[in-house]
Amino acid sequence: MGLIVQKFGGSSVATPEKIKNVAARIIKEKQNGNQLVVVVSAMGDTTDHLIDMARQITDNPSDREIDMLLSTGEQVSISLLSMAIEAQSEPVISLTGAQVGIITNKVHRKARIVEVHTHRIQRELEAGKIVIVAGFQGLNENDDITTLGRGGSDTTAVALAASLKADVCEIFTDVEGVFSADPRIVPDARKLDEISYDEMLEMASLGAVVLQPRAVEYGKNHGVPIHVRSTFTDSPGTIVKEVGLLEKELVVSGVTCDKKVSKVAIMEVPDRPGVASQVFTALANDNVSVDMIIQSIKRDGVNDISFTVSEEDLKKAVTSMQKLSDDLGAKGVVYDMNVAKVSIVGAGLGGNPSVAAKMFKALADLGINIEMISTSEIKISCLIQERFADQAVQGIHDIFELGNGTSS
Repeated sequence: MGLIVQKFGGSSVATPEKIKNVAARIIKEKQNGNQLVVVVSAMGDTTDHLIDMARQITDNPSDREIDMLLSTGEQVSISLLSMAIEAQSEPVISLTGAQVGIITNKVHRKARIVEVHTHRIQRELEAGKIVIVAGFQGLNENDDITTLGRGGSDTTAVALAASLKADVCEIFTDVEGVFSADPRIVPDARKLDEISYDEMLEMASLGAVVLQPRAVEYGKNHGVPIHVRSTFTDSPGTIVKEVGLLEKELVVSGVTCDKKVSKVAIMEVPDRPGVASQVFTALANDNVSVDMIIQSIKRDGVNDISFTVSEEDLKKAVTSMQKLSDDLGAKGVVYDMNVAKVSIVGAGLGGNPSVAAKMFKALADLGINIEMISTSEIKISCLIQERFADQAVQGIHDIFELGNGTSS
């Protein structure tokens, strides 16, 4: 008998009929002799609807109350799924994050899991039950409900798989696995049979919405095999695992695009030691994560500091920088929401100096200007204007011949 943790996203449980289909799939797995812990997201666009309702009440709801509100979405899903399983005479129980014992830090809306208690789940499994768990949520040391950020149910599932020492964590979604690019943008994108944790982490961080980055990070740190697959077929998906276990054929594994990014610049900052520290300490204190950073060449004793943040953090970042700009005597703050980040990811990038040139050529051939560049051993990212994003992804995918299963 194996122990499997499964996670079903919002699109998989968007309607009562889909919930019944998911229930049948879970029961079939149970009848194959496996113990099942199933993590569920809120139905369809429930989270967005809840946020919209909050904004109709106030323009500035507290993060604590937003978490209280958003956590209700998953509670609906787990109860309905449990009812569907129970209707088929299978023993089942639904549990919230708090009932399971998922303990987080105190940060609302982007909490991190610090501890997982598994006693309740193990007790229910030993009683022969399928355990349905609300994803995306936990409890902090003040007994306040917290949420884990967009895609947080992935992290819930991987954290439970690690704590329970499950054989595999299966992430069910509305796509068949991880592709070399978004198939909605690149029709000939190829499904990858396997990918390393590091590559998947970069792809998830750079805009591929198949997995939440923190879920991949958790899986890597705890050695949890992650199988990304479709809710609607029985076909194998993509296995995310340790790089040493992969047979790497591709220098470039995929192309990603993140359109939910914004560029912020604090202009004519005094060029003196400690200024950069002040800028990024202020952002850190406001829980704003920064990605790409560039500082202009010194001119007349000043320079500009530009960086990118997620779309949802833009307002906080601009407010923080406007205050700091006054304190520093800088000229002011400007921002641009009409940008996108296109990236290539691959474990073989580090040893291939021609790869960057090839990517830049693809953009140049399309007449697309690059505004910022960042690199690591396994990724190269370029910030461009959003209106060119889809065109850029297709062009980069083509130049590396990713649809044909070869890249160089």
